[in-house]
Parts: sequence; C-alpha cells; structure tokens
Amino acid sequence: MRVVSIIMNPNAAGGRTARMLPAVQARLTELGLEHHVEATRSLVHAAELARSAASAGQIAAGFGGDGLIGAVAGALVGTAGVLGVLPGGRGNDFARTLAIPLTAVEACDVLAHGRVRRVDLGRAGERTFLGIASCGFDSEANRIANAAKLIRGNLVYTYGALRALASWRPARFELEPEGGDARTFTGYSVAAANAKAYGGGMLLAPDASVSDGLLDIVTIAQIPKLRFLRLLPTVFDGSHTRQPNVQIVRARRVRISADRPFTLYADGDPVAELPVTIEVLPAAIEVLAP
Repeated sequence: MRVVSIIMNPNAAGGRTARMLPAVQARLTELGLEHHVEATRSLVHAAELARSAASAGQIAAGFGGDGLIGAVAGALVGTAGVLGVLPGGRGNDFARTLAIPLTAVEACDVLAHGRVRRVDLGRAGERTFLGIASCGFDSEANRIANAAKLIRGNLVYTYGALRALASWRPARFELEPEGGDARTFTGYSVAAANAKAYGGGMLLAPDASVSDGLLDIVTIAQIPKLRFLRLLPTVFDGSHTRQPNVQIVRARRVRISADRPFTLYADGDPVAELPVTIEVLPAAIEVLAP
C-alpha cells in the first residue's frame, strides 16, 4: 500500500497551499491512500523531510511550486525514494512536462494510480533542478517575478520579462559545452534545459526530454528590443526556435560565463552565480506519472 508524505510550506504563495490542503487530504482519503503532512519553511528542511520519507518507504510528495518539488527531488538522488507531485505554485512546469494534472486535487489520482517513471535531473554547482536553468535576461526577469506580490498565476513571469526588458543591456556570454566547440556571443540569455517548459508554460526548449540524458542548451543572441518584444509570445508555442538568433545544441555538461555578474535561476529560484558548470544526472530519480 502506498503511503504519502506531503511536504509543503503552509505559508507559500500567500497560504494558497494551506487553503488547498483540506481538499487534497479529502481526495487522498477517498482514494484509500494513507498520508500525513510535513510542514517546512525552507528548501533545506524540505530535503531532509524527503530523505526521511524515502527511508520509511513512503512517497515524498512535494506540494507547492517547482522550487519546492525540485528540492524534494534532489534529496531523493541516490535513494530508493519515489517523488510525488502535487502542483501548488504559479508555474507548475514539471507537472506540465509529465502530463500531471495542474490542480493538486486531480493530481492525487496520480499518487494513487500512477506508474513509476525514471527521469533525469539537472545540476548547477551543488544544486539540482527539474526543468530549466537560465541566466542573463532571464536572471532579471526571474528576480522581478519573484518580488511581485500582487500578480497571480503564471502571468507574473510575463510581467517580469516586460519589466526586465525596459532596462536590459546586451551581455557577452561564453559557452563551453562538453564534446563541442566553445562559443562566445552577445545577446539576451543562455539556458540549460532538462525539460521543455519554464515560466508557466513557456516552451523554451520544445524538444527537450527528461529521459534522454542530455541538456538542450538554448542561446538567444542580440536583436532589437522591439523585435524581441514582438517575438516574446512565440515562446509559448516553441516557434521562437525558428528565429536565426536562437540556437540549441545538446550536451551532457556546459560551462557558462559572462562579461558581468549574473545569478543562475532554476525552477524559479536562484541556484548559483556565474561562472557555473551545469550538467545532467541521467535517470537520477523515480517519479509517479500518469
């Protein structure tokens, strides 16, 4: 019988997950799943709780945004633990990637009946991530989005991008992909994608896979701001990849540096400072998926 340890921050997203919790617990009870709630207020503590759940043979179910779920996932590397996903954030892109329902109550059915799937993780320095690690223009957009309190849902990432564009100036990046030629370019951003989406459904790397053992490394070179603004909506369907200033290469590891300081963001959270080496951890964890 599956036993679920629900790992959540009750104060996250203005207490949204706490408000959703009774309905989640009611659904788990309907499904006959034994469960208990573990409250956390830090990603470090969430990782500790995930390891405890794994040691007890329980499903470590992250209930929150991609940052929390990513912390739970990273803690399961090297264990026999299984990750459960209860979406409760603004983006919920890892759930999108695995076709898990985007409401936590509906996602409970995956905890009860889902199959165990092995997936890759990304790692930047000492931090692991589920989806996409990016920097440059994305660093500013993420910082602004994370500071926004009045904008709800995934619109906050569009808001962050628009605000960041106003003051953006081009940066010079250097990439050193494993097995490929080093490259220098001037432009907007660099991303290392383990999965296809970030920012609440933006398909930055539409062909990326969480089970191919590779990172899709996306670079966006310089174009005028007005053209960048007009093309911004195309990232939601992945058609931006047809533009000549967008390039994608695949590698297991890449080193990224820039001509000025940038924070690398992954799963919506700051994870490292440039220069940084990013790599994929193939088949690193098991997760319940439809």
